[in-house]
Amino acid sequence: MFAKLVAVSLLTLASSQLMAAECTTTIDSTDQMTFSSKAIEIDKSCKTFTVELTHSGSLPKNVMGHNWVLSKEADAQPIATAGLAAGIEKNYLPEGDARIIAHTKIIGAGEKDSVTFDVSKLAAGEAYGFFCSFPGHISMMKGTVTLK
Repeated sequence: MFAKLVAVSLLTLASSQLMAAECTTTIDSTDQMTFSSKAIEIDKSCKTFTVELTHSGSLPKNVMGHNWVLSKEADAQPIATAGLAAGIEKNYLPEGDARIIAHTKIIGAGEKDSVTFDVSKLAAGEAYGFFCSFPGHISMMKGTVTLK
């Protein structure tokens, strides 16, 4: 009887873990100006979502630095353009820009950074995107974020 109870308890625990939404993702960036993913889906049941950014390349951040920036798709290019004047010390992002929902710092080879943001900042049906704001990278390093 005890063994049966333990088996049922373990099965219940395993199935509840399978049903839980994944509220984190890891994105790798490279010296070839690529992200390992072009799309992120965030489950509405997530209260917060974490993006872990890694850099598997060999170049330093002043040469081939990358960050991960979340905004509405329509705001991505204007943010990246405004960020040029901010410089690497400010992660090529305009300070205090309300259009930026979340961002990591600029990282180089072998480094990592993460950002956790409140999912309630995203609205269902709105088009969101992520990009790298290092000068010139947005053309190749971008993707979509969907609330599902």
